[in-house]
Amino acid sequence: MFDIKHQTSNLTPRFVTDLNHIFLFLAVISPLVVLARAWRPGGTHRSWRVAAIIVLSITGISWIFVRNQSGYIGGGAWFVLLFVPTIGLRKANELAMRGRFKSARQLSRLLQILHPSAQMREQTRLFRVLEHREPTAPQPAAWNAQQDRDRRLKGAPAVLTFIVLNVLAFVFELVRGDWRNPEAFHELGALDSNSVLIAHEYWRLLTALFLHYDLFHLGFNLFALYVLGPGLERMIGTVRFSLCYLISGIGSTGGIVLLTLGHVIRPAEVIGASGCVMGIVGAWAGFLLRDRHAPRAKERLLNILMIVAIQTLFDIATPQVSMSAHLCGLVTGFLVGLVLAPKRLSM
Repeated sequence: MFDIKHQTSNLTPRFVTDLNHIFLFLAVISPLVVLARAWRPGGTHRSWRVAAIIVLSITGISWIFVRNQSGYIGGGAWFVLLFVPTIGLRKANELAMRGRFKSARQLSRLLQILHPSAQMREQTRLFRVLEHREPTAPQPAAWNAQQDRDRRLKGAPAVLTFIVLNVLAFVFELVRGDWRNPEAFHELGALDSNSVLIAHEYWRLLTALFLHYDLFHLGFNLFALYVLGPGLERMIGTVRFSLCYLISGIGSTGGIVLLTLGHVIRPAEVIGASGCVMGIVGAWAGFLLRDRHAPRAKERLLNILMIVAIQTLFDIATPQVSMSAHLCGLVTGFLVGLVLAPKRLSM
């Protein structure tokens, strides 16, 4: 997951370059993660390692010859060779769990065009065998798990509410007109440390969390919230999740103000929900650390640490992103997670 908290003073002239930079980062880090997992016992299949190496090679060559477009080229290679086959294979397995073996086989055959591996061919043959067997009902456990995934936001009203609020705030930005102008963001409630400290406009600590620079910025944050939020809300409850989200966000913006006051960072207007999102990541880490002896807790904690590491690398490589906001949100969420963690996790 990559979330972005823009510093509005530098945005307008660098937007296209930044987008290329984001895709370039994705095209490098994602294949490296695939290759890293290959070293684990029972790790990634050889074909996925080959696909990752191809993506890295295409990205590297494009960086040498067409640097300004290398992110788009490498990102396109990642999308075709890694992202689509991964999502497609997962969808084929879901169709098989529902007993729709013909659809699963047809999807697997299409995926072989992008990922012509022995694994994909074996998968297609398996679906063909199952297709011609006498129809059987899907396993109840697998079916229920699939239904839960299909209704991801069911039982997570706070996540849905925050998604809607962020979308409505973005629509309001569009209605206001010149929404990419830093002055417009300031009027709407962007975080400005001087306004908070001198004019006592403390409401900016909250309003800045619901503003976004553009649809891409909004989409990154809401997708991360959609992926990470529902499971956490179902675990701790709607009220406590809402508190975790808002406290982490205010911890993020409040941390920026304090760091600016202490001359640790330079003053800049900051917007975006990524402090809240990183707070959710931190809260997950707090829960998992507190109940680290539960089944799969250590594995999930390692995944959280990988998310944090990737996000930190992205922040370092991207000057327009507020690393301070992310770290403050992460730490605040971690502390809140330790306090609000239930006595026993349902893993």
